[in-house]
Amino acid sequence: MAALCEGFTLCGLGPSGGVGLGAGVLALEPGPDSDHVLLTDRGRTATLFKVSDQKPLGCWSVKHGQIITCPVVCNFETHEYIAVHDDKVLRIWKDEDVNLDKVFKATLSADVYRIHSLPHGEPLVLFKGGGVRTLDVLLEAPQQEIENFISDEVIKWSEAFLEGQEPILIFATEKDGDYFIYVQKFKLNILHKYKLEQQELSNPLSFTAYIKNQIITLLCLYSNGSVYKVLIPLQRHSEEEEQILSKSLLLKLLVSGSVLKGTSFAVLDKDHVAVLGSLTAFECLTIWNTKFQTLQTSKELPLGTSGQLWCYGEKFFFTHGKVLTVIIYKCETSSLAAAVGKLKDSQTSDVSSFINWNALSDEELVDSLQSQQSVALKSESKMTLRSRRNSVAKVQPDTLTVGQLLLDIKDSSSAAIEDELKQLLSKPQMPDFQATIGCVITALINRCKTDPVFYPRNFLVQLIQKRGLSYSLCPDLMAVALEKKDVHLLQICLQRFPDIPEEITYACLKVFLSISDDYLERTDVNLESVICYIDIESNNKEVKTEIVENGFNAELEEDSCDIIFTKETHVKNDGEFCPVGPQKAALLNAVLHSAYSETFLLPHLKDLPAQQAVLFLRYLHYLYVKSSEKITTTLPGVLSPTINQIMDWMCLLLDAHFTVMVMLPEAKGLLSSLHKFVRAQVRFYSELNKIEGSLQELQRLKRQKDSQTYSIEVLELI
Repeated sequence: MAALCEGFTLCGLGPSGGVGLGAGVLALEPGPDSDHVLLTDRGRTATLFKVSDQKPLGCWSVKHGQIITCPVVCNFETHEYIAVHDDKVLRIWKDEDVNLDKVFKATLSADVYRIHSLPHGEPLVLFKGGGVRTLDVLLEAPQQEIENFISDEVIKWSEAFLEGQEPILIFATEKDGDYFIYVQKFKLNILHKYKLEQQELSNPLSFTAYIKNQIITLLCLYSNGSVYKVLIPLQRHSEEEEQILSKSLLLKLLVSGSVLKGTSFAVLDKDHVAVLGSLTAFECLTIWNTKFQTLQTSKELPLGTSGQLWCYGEKFFFTHGKVLTVIIYKCETSSLAAAVGKLKDSQTSDVSSFINWNALSDEELVDSLQSQQSVALKSESKMTLRSRRNSVAKVQPDTLTVGQLLLDIKDSSSAAIEDELKQLLSKPQMPDFQATIGCVITALINRCKTDPVFYPRNFLVQLIQKRGLSYSLCPDLMAVALEKKDVHLLQICLQRFPDIPEEITYACLKVFLSISDDYLERTDVNLESVICYIDIESNNKEVKTEIVENGFNAELEEDSCDIIFTKETHVKNDGEFCPVGPQKAALLNAVLHSAYSETFLLPHLKDLPAQQAVLFLRYLHYLYVKSSEKITTTLPGVLSPTINQIMDWMCLLLDAHFTVMVMLPEAKGLLSSLHKFVRAQVRFYSELNKIEGSLQELQRLKRQKDSQTYSIEVLELI
């Protein structure tokens, strides 16, 4: 049995939302660990992503005019990255490197087709002429001559394996409609050549392979919708120079006469393959059982796909429209019962954990739940009639309540829906509870879109506070909250969702800054993050603070600025008073806590109106001063922003609006005060560095002599 689970977007591919991926994706390769992938575009950029966080960790580009010509890979032995641009120029760098012009460079003597990285071995470099070198041998003499075995053939596909300790490379070539398979064994430096048996009126579209027990199993997807299997033993006994490989039909995808295009596939296990592309009139992702010739599951892709499919760690990666999509899949032991959907075992009740609930209509969900109930009842056929009836009485309310709830959400009253929702939440945890809640929220949001009066705010708040939800599980929730300006719900989402896109984070920031403090005073906002350092009762009155302990002295800096301000302006710029009300401050703190990528957030911040940018910078300045009042540089309270978050947002905001800030008269005093404050802190820490040695000596002396009796010691600092 196989199923497609919840999917999410890893990154955008268009000019507005991507990371230089307007030209499309060249390839996706595994990163340094199982949660990282390396994305190479058809241009000059490579990006390292952390899949679970859906965030880029690093991005590297070659110079304008240069083009990356084969996928960037990771050397798992040295944790370095390897790229080839302009066919012959090799680059090697590490995570901390930023400028590829300054990293290791080697110009090779022949064009590179692809680099294959192996988990426990040296990367293999395959040249377009068929020559192969390990990376260490190639780096010993980059200009060494590379043999050309296939001068008239074009490489279409390649893959590398480790059989025991020996690396094995296999690649396929094409010449005048004929296809050839090459197998390179490195220990004996032997290259075997085979010819693939021809197929009338059909050509190979995609290849994949795996190795087991000294036999390479090559799978070929042909344009007529057939998947063929070819067995290639590593121990070749025939002396023929060009042995013909026979193939056997493994799977028939389409009816006779249909022609595939833009399609690729991947092997999931010994009984399952995944196919992506135009199988019929539409493009879709499918999982097939090769043992029983059955379609296990499918997902339609209405926005189209490039036909490229990658599979790492039980996750599919493919393009869908203008985004790179990730879908988790599940494959279980193949049996005839599972292949036809009649599996009867203890895991039947967990099937719903692998269903994409967002893709199901309300009626489909009800049918799914009822079918699971039916299977669960049949699995207990050996029980007595009385016990079976008891089982029905126990199962029916649990299964039907969720399905009936989804139907009731369409047209029932708010009070009736909330009663059913409370019953659902009061039940014990089910295996599919998380997915079910996501489906319920999606149904509620759909009702909100069609019925402006309907908005179960209290229930939504309760769900987010008590259940471990995420943005990808209910992506339309925050959009509806933004439309209704439900700042409390947005605040909770920002604090609890780990995967909010930067575009939504910016939209929340803009809404928070645009709403007046008078309006926010009448709204329900959680003030836990500000109550300990902002005077809630009277924010406009003078607030007495502790003596500054980090060395800032306004009088020390008075002579360093040519502009003279009044006393009132000076105090305000120094950050003694919060420029926003406590409600708005709490909302802004939620924005500061949200995760983001500077690459994606900065373009949106540039669209922030100038007056709102100045107000936000004043608040960040206030937080900066407040956090610097104590040596710990930590604000009191729950979920209060850290000094690093404050500084990062300050720098980000200044990067986005520095020219505007300089030109605005009302921002000049703020920038001047901020400049003086930072300079005073730099001076203070510089003075601390001067006595660092003496302080360390005092600490050493204290450890050496710990007197148990009362004593007075005089230590002279030199």
